[in-house]
Amino acid sequence: MSKSVNIIANNVGKKFGKEWIFRHVDLHIQQGDKLAILGLNGSGKSTLLQALTGYLDINEGSIEYQVNNQTIEGDKPYRFISLASPYLELIEDFTFEEQLKHVEEFKAFLPNLNIQSIIELSGLKAHQHKYIKQFSSGMRQRLKLVLAILADAPVLFLDEPTTNLDAKVIEWYKEMIQHYAIHKTIIVCSNSIKDEYHFCEKVIQIESYKVKT
Repeated sequence: MSKSVNIIANNVGKKFGKEWIFRHVDLHIQQGDKLAILGLNGSGKSTLLQALTGYLDINEGSIEYQVNNQTIEGDKPYRFISLASPYLELIEDFTFEEQLKHVEEFKAFLPNLNIQSIIELSGLKAHQHKYIKQFSSGMRQRLKLVLAILADAPVLFLDEPTTNLDAKVIEWYKEMIQHYAIHKTIIVCSNSIKDEYHFCEKVIQIESYKVKT
């Protein structure tokens, strides 16, 4: 997908009940940027990521997607993003192969990749006919990363991408980013685990956007 996508967050704030999770977030994420959002568990970094994707509504400010310098309205930005996160649901009664085919109906994979080549790249070939409900937590995470990294979308969101991965699979993750996503815009949420965002040139701390009392 040859598209130039900019994401502009202007004075963005989100609260649950009366508590502000963050306020006054101003970001201009340009095509090809690599941004890490760092913070402790429960600090609000995943909430900010969800707001940037459009998954969550915000309470103040605005988030604008510009594609080839044209503002995209409504829910259309989803066409240009892919996401791997702990809250992303997989279809338990699908096999690995069926899950790939199902996702492909809604969002194409990168050019020159087909279902079989994706299965090979995943390192889960021995499990391609296994049901997702039989997958371990690490296998599920690897599948989520495959779906997000290999999607033909110019913007990639990753929420704590090395969760449940052992050292060998973390190296696989880093290689997948380098070979298949380094040309994309990437936004990563992390608990300051360097392996998750080693490729990021820009870093923000979610604490910088907390309301001081």
